[in-house]
Amino acid sequence: MLEVMETLGYDERVAVARLHALLELLPTALDRELAPAGITSFEFTLLQTLHNADLHRLRLTALASRTNATLPRLSRVVTGLERKGHVTRAACEEDGRATNAVLTTSGERAYELSLPLYENAVRGMILDGLGEGGVTRLADISYAILDKLDPDRRLAVTDEGAAAACAADPAADAAQTDTSDCAADPAR
Repeated sequence: MLEVMETLGYDERVAVARLHALLELLPTALDRELAPAGITSFEFTLLQTLHNADLHRLRLTALASRTNATLPRLSRVVTGLERKGHVTRAACEEDGRATNAVLTTSGERAYELSLPLYENAVRGMILDGLGEGGVTRLADISYAILDKLDPDRRLAVTDEGAAAACAADPAADAAQTDTSDCAADPAR
């Protein structure tokens, strides 16, 4: 039988209970705010990542990493975005084994329509009211937990990189100047 090192204290139980509640409620709340645009918060994340990628395309493996998704989940959501006409799949010209997700004109419009909805929701539900230094503290606490959950750095948000470009920021992709041959190369 596993022996408990130390029983959780009241403050620890409250902190974990609040984290559980946050993880349960936030995705649904963001989905509700994005409903007028016809997409979910995860679909928004995919569209945003493709919007910021070179040529609006990424290998599915790179897209999964940058959006913190498993490949099976990503594949299901990309299929749904394909049905909506927002994304297409295309063979990677540089690597016949790989498949790229490509943002369509419809997907670009959906992203542009949903961007203000998403940003207003994030400000209203998460960032507003955190006080001075609150956003930094939230980022630090989140990273400390993610660092333990993803020690192999499988997800882009926990991957160690240059201090100037945070892997969690989809806009960081646009600032990169790597001139590798394949625009959808996950190493970019």
